[in-house]
Amino acid sequence: MKDKIIAIIQELAAESGWKIVSDLNYETVLLESGLDSLGFAILVARLEEELRYDPFTMMDEPFYPRTLGEFVAIYERYAS
Repeated sequence: MKDKIIAIIQELAAESGWKIVSDLNYETVLLESGLDSLGFAILVARLEEELRYDPFTMMDEPFYPRTLGEFVAIYERYAS
């Protein structure tokens, strides 16, 4: 899942001209990754297209992940 998410982030960055940090890893803070709130929304929408689910709509209580690792864990937790 991590590799898929990073690949999509890199695709979106290339398409949109975003400057993403070169070493995306589990400890990367999302707010320092180069993604802004619009970029994050686009990423979630693209992941929903690719994976066919949006874990953020499936949560009982909303949670905003701070790191890439937390973001990946959310997708892994709600995968079918």
